[in-house]
Amino acid sequence: MYDDFSSLPIVDVAPLGAGGAEKQQVAAKIDAACRQSGFFYVVGHGVDAGLQHELQTFAREFFALPTAEKLKIEMGHGNKAWRGYFRVGDELTSGRPDQKEGLYFGEELATNHPLVRAGTPLHGPNLFPAVPAGLRSTVLQYMAALTELGHKLMAAIALGLGLPESYFAEHGTRDPLTLFRIFNYPPPASPELWGVGEHTDYGLLTILLQDDVGGLEVKSKSGWVAAPPLPGSFVCNIGDMLDRMTRGVYRSTPHRVRNVSGRDRMSFPFFFDPSFFADARPIDLPSGETAPDDRGSRWDQSSVHVFQGTYGDYLLGKVGKVFPGLKARVL
Repeated sequence: MYDDFSSLPIVDVAPLGAGGAEKQQVAAKIDAACRQSGFFYVVGHGVDAGLQHELQTFAREFFALPTAEKLKIEMGHGNKAWRGYFRVGDELTSGRPDQKEGLYFGEELATNHPLVRAGTPLHGPNLFPAVPAGLRSTVLQYMAALTELGHKLMAAIALGLGLPESYFAEHGTRDPLTLFRIFNYPPPASPELWGVGEHTDYGLLTILLQDDVGGLEVKSKSGWVAAPPLPGSFVCNIGDMLDRMTRGVYRSTPHRVRNVSGRDRMSFPFFFDPSFFADARPIDLPSGETAPDDRGSRWDQSSVHVFQGTYGDYLLGKVGKVFPGLKARVL
């Protein structure tokens, strides 16, 4: 069960590049955040502010296009790569349509790449719109920058757990599955409608860029806690696979989004996950810690600890539920 908290900690990760005691101090702060809330802000991350601004500008230009234009890169055209555009209501959470539209991206792979030729789900070329023309280059630059940050943060998480800094790289993230989403949450038709309902993320680590609108909430033991946008920060949270690998010492915390601002809300979640083929096995932590299975208190009443298979198996089981129509067509 997630702990009780009233706000999310802010961690300056700039010292991760310094090494020594400073790096250990940052790792300890991240470890404490993962144990208490599973969420934390990071500042001092080094991701170029101009690149972030450019990304948001191009994203707004895309979502302002007529629906017919956006549907030219509809997800069905991405086939097994699971890339492209979806309309408001196309994606489901717990069977309910989300009040958001979005773009799905992943690592850019050519059609002749061995994994693409083999028909591996969630691998392939991205679908980029003709307008705005600069979105392609910006997305790929941003994903490269966030991949680098993901490696740094996972190394710090390993240190915080008392593991070698390279532990996660050696157990599934040297060649991570990186997925990136751009979401637009228009003002809902009714204030009771959620942009996205209560859920946990699937993988290891999510790194989220928010605009200035707000609406993200994180579940504490005593209620829901706002995670408002802070200038120059990312919101990070751990997912189901890190919950599984730490034997529940870290919990993947439920969160949700509701846009009550009266204007569009933009968010940019980047998912740094194990390799599609990785067996995300539980870790024997140096501390010997474990935690009981929390199936009964989880939002979906399911266990991340009894699952058997690769991360790809787990992920496909999840994404097939959020896009059931697309699953029937392409998987």
